[in-house]
Amino acid sequence: MSAQPATSAARTSQPTPSSAPHRVVVIGSGFGGLFSTKALDAPGVEVTMLARTSHHLFQPLLYQVATGILSEGVIAPTTRDVLAEQRNASVLLGEVTTVDLEARTVTASAIGQQTTYSYDSLIVAAGADQSWFGNDHFAEFAPGMKTIDDALELRGRIYGAFEMAEVAAASGRHDLVERLLTFVVVGAGPTGVEMAGQLAELSKRTLAKEFRHIDPSSARIILLDAADEVLASFGSTLAGRTARDLTRLGIEVRLGTKVVDVDAEGLTVESRDGSQERIEATTKVWAAGVQANPLTRQLAEQSGAELDRAGRIKVNPDLTLPGHPEVFAIGDLAAVEGVPGVAQGAIQGGKHAAGQILRRLRGEETGQPFSYFDKGSMATISRFRAVMKRGRLELTGYPAWVAWLAVHLFYIIGFKSQVQTLMHWAVSFVGRDRSERTVTEQQVLARLALEYLGEDFLRTSLRKPPGAAPSAPATDS
Repeated sequence: MSAQPATSAARTSQPTPSSAPHRVVVIGSGFGGLFSTKALDAPGVEVTMLARTSHHLFQPLLYQVATGILSEGVIAPTTRDVLAEQRNASVLLGEVTTVDLEARTVTASAIGQQTTYSYDSLIVAAGADQSWFGNDHFAEFAPGMKTIDDALELRGRIYGAFEMAEVAAASGRHDLVERLLTFVVVGAGPTGVEMAGQLAELSKRTLAKEFRHIDPSSARIILLDAADEVLASFGSTLAGRTARDLTRLGIEVRLGTKVVDVDAEGLTVESRDGSQERIEATTKVWAAGVQANPLTRQLAEQSGAELDRAGRIKVNPDLTLPGHPEVFAIGDLAAVEGVPGVAQGAIQGGKHAAGQILRRLRGEETGQPFSYFDKGSMATISRFRAVMKRGRLELTGYPAWVAWLAVHLFYIIGFKSQVQTLMHWAVSFVGRDRSERTVTEQQVLARLALEYLGEDFLRTSLRKPPGAAPSAPATDS
C-alpha cells in the first residue's frame, strides 16, 4: 500500500473519515524512521516510508566496514526485508525534497522521477549529514563517515594506501612511503576514536606480516581535534583514560588543533597560538561535525520554529512542530534539550511519535512531553579496550568492551546479521584476520566521478533513446 496522491481534500484540516485508513508518511529509514514505522503496526493505519536508500543503516559500526571487520550487508539490511511482515507498511525509494505543511504533502525524487504523497500524520526522521564546518571542498580529499558509500570509499583508500606504499618501496621511491603510511583522523569523538584505534590494530596486527618492502606497523596515525579532550562528552576521567590508551597504541593525539586546508597529499593544521603546520598524508578521515538535513529549513520557514546552530529544528515538548500537531520531527534533525544525537534518542523519539498518533486515533488525550531515558554512552578504543558512561557509573577496559559488544550486537537488526557479526568479531578480535578486505578503484573514485560529471549525468542515467520526450512527473496511485 502507498500513500494517496494529493487531492483537494488533503489540503483541508478535516480529519480523515473513519472508514479510510490514517495515512502516515515516515521520512527516513534510520533508527527513528524504522522504529516509528514498526510501532505503527496497528489497524486503521497505513504507513509509507520514504528514504533515499533502500537499506536501514546501523551507523555506529560504519568504521568496522571501513576497516574490513564487517561487510556492509551486516549493518545495512534491506528495509523492505525488515518490514516484510508488517502488512500496513509500504517502503518506497525517494529523497524527499519538498514538504508542504499546509497541503499536507511531501514530494520525493528517485532517479529523476518526482512523486507527491499526501499524509494525515508526518514523521520526519531524515537524520543528519556530515559537516565540514563551511569547508565542503575538504570532502574531496577527506571523506566523512555517514553512509555505506563513505565506508567503502574509506576501505579502498586505507587498504590502497598500504598497497601503493609497497609498490613505492619496491621501486625505490621511498620518499612516497611516509606520506602513504600516514593516516589522519579529524575529530576525537566516538567515531574518530574508534576509527583511529582500528587503524592502529590494522597496521600492527592484521597486516604486520603480509608485506615484503614496507613495515605496516610503522604507519603513523594522527587523531586531531580542536577541543581540549578526546570524548569530551564522557567527562574528564574517561577522556584522560582514553587519551592515554590511544597514546599507548602509538596514536598521536593532537588536541587544540583545527584543520584549515586539505588537499590530495596532506592537510594544514593550526594550533591555538596561530601557528600552522603541514602534515603530509594521503589518507584522511573526517569524523568531526554533523549538520541537520536541509529539510529542517523548510519546516522552520513554514511552521515558525527556530533552528539551532547545527541546523536542527526546535520542536515542542511532544516532538511536534509549532502549530502542526500532525507533524513530528525526531532524531538527529530535532533539537530537544537533554537528548543527544545518538541512536537511542532516535529510537525513543520514534516510539513516542508513533504512540502519540495511535492515541489520537483512539480518541485519547495527546500532547504528552517526550521523556528521554539515557542508557549511557560508550566507545571502543581497540581490541579489549573501551569506555562506558551511564550516569555516575563509569567503566573502562575489558568490562566496558564486553558491554559494548553486547549492546551493539543487540541492536543489529536480524538474527542472521547478529550471528554473522559475532563470527566476524571472533575472527578479527580473537584472531588477526579481517574477512572484508576486498577493495576496487570504483569504491575510491565513484563518488568524485559522479560529482565531476554533475547533475546532467544523473538525470540522463536511465539511457533514454535520443530525442525521447522527457517523462512527466509521476504521482502514486
